[in-house]
Amino acid sequence: MRLNCLSLLRRTFFVLGFFAPYLLNAQPLYDVTRFGAIGDGTTDNTTAIQRAIDSSAKTGGKVFFPTGTFLSATLYLKSNATLHLSAGAVLLGQADASKYPYQDPGIPFYGDQWAKQALIFCKGQENVTIEGKGTIDGQGARFVVNTIKKPDRYKNRPYLLWFAGSKNITVRDVSLRNSAFWMQHYLGCEFVLIDGIHIWNHSNKNNDMIDIDGSRNVTITNITGDSDDDGITIKSTSPRISENITITNCIVSSHCNGIKFGTESTGGFRNVTVSNCVIRPSAQRQTIYGKPDGISGLALEVVDGGIMENITISNLIIEGPQVPIFIRLGNRARKFSDTAAAPSIGRIRHIRISDIIARGADTVGCSISGLEKVPVEDITLSNITIETSGSDIAGKPFSAVVPEREEDYPEATIFGKLPSYGLYVRYAKDIQLHNIVLRHKGTEQRPGIMLDRVERFQLTGLDIQNSSAAPAAVAIARSAEGIITNANRIEGLTNRLRAVRFVVRDNNTTNVMVDNKRL
Repeated sequence: MRLNCLSLLRRTFFVLGFFAPYLLNAQPLYDVTRFGAIGDGTTDNTTAIQRAIDSSAKTGGKVFFPTGTFLSATLYLKSNATLHLSAGAVLLGQADASKYPYQDPGIPFYGDQWAKQALIFCKGQENVTIEGKGTIDGQGARFVVNTIKKPDRYKNRPYLLWFAGSKNITVRDVSLRNSAFWMQHYLGCEFVLIDGIHIWNHSNKNNDMIDIDGSRNVTITNITGDSDDDGITIKSTSPRISENITITNCIVSSHCNGIKFGTESTGGFRNVTVSNCVIRPSAQRQTIYGKPDGISGLALEVVDGGIMENITISNLIIEGPQVPIFIRLGNRARKFSDTAAAPSIGRIRHIRISDIIARGADTVGCSISGLEKVPVEDITLSNITIETSGSDIAGKPFSAVVPEREEDYPEATIFGKLPSYGLYVRYAKDIQLHNIVLRHKGTEQRPGIMLDRVERFQLTGLDIQNSSAAPAAVAIARSAEGIITNANRIEGLTNRLRAVRFVVRDNNTTNVMVDNKRL
């Protein structure tokens, strides 16, 4: 008997010794129901859940939501706290705007006079996490907008998640649904990880998917999201720059812009990579803004000052949006606050976009456009295939008038139908286009590419479909210092092969070489 007891003790000590490190590292669990929360979907649990958060912050524990629907108004996430929503748990936002106190994020930004509320608010905290297989639902459709007047139409509609001036943030695996405004706003934050979350945001106006704003060291990965307004969005609504950001392995749908830099650009954007993403049509065919299949796939915009530089985008499928690629330097020059100085014209430079397949585009055309006073610089597109719907627009690139509209909102359709069906480049320096394949359905009389006031360019390996009714595959106007090599042109919807020039230029274009011959 003594030997059996000794053997049992030895086994017990061995097991405890083996698991001791895990037991010591385990976080205390704060079940919200132990603090009085009731998951019946009708009881207001704001106070009970906040007590659980406050307790967990003292020890670094997890606030645990079991199966149930837990109604709540504003919750304050604190340092070292984790919200864990189990499968079957729903954190449901109150539908009464008066239950969401106004917040001061401590960072002046464009919008701080009206965007003041959130279901979960986190200001100046560190080491915070939201995780689990549960759902956070803001009941956004219950916040009715009764005016189109700015800024009144933005007021009293809370974000779902709002992080401001915080560090070491993780949002992982949860489902986020139905915000009354932007789904999640990360303002002036550092070291942010957004991983494996599922987003549905089609309940109200301004239903963005993710907004990274003046934040740095951000990773966005494994996201599946569908939103009425912009999808994965990088902003700069204050002088803080958004930088050191990676976006990868995401599937995005938006009625507006799938992946967007802007519109606000005060501080600018630097050192951003986007890779291995799919932009596809929304499952929600009824729109509040935009188009069912989206306006643009990629939108890179600087219009309120600021700089955009060192951006790489690669390995994307873009299916559906009207305009697959839109790059715009404008001069809206909107101040981020009433007391700020008006921003000077910004800069766009050092952009690399590669390995893109885009299908389902309409008749507008992609564009890269700067300003006459400040061109965009050093932009390279390579290994890109774009298929459009075709059009009956007359192929007269040199007489077409493309409006400037430098002070206007920079939508991808801002210029109307462009004089080239694939890509239009204006006011630019050091442009490279390599291995670009352009195709269209139906008829098309426009050239595939037009360069207008472009200085120093190189085009190689172009494969452009256009019919014999088009003046050429490539049109060049008021440009200089270019090289075109190894280019192909295929006939469009005609069985007759005709010797049509690949490139045409106007009389104001100089020093352009085509396969070692001066144009």
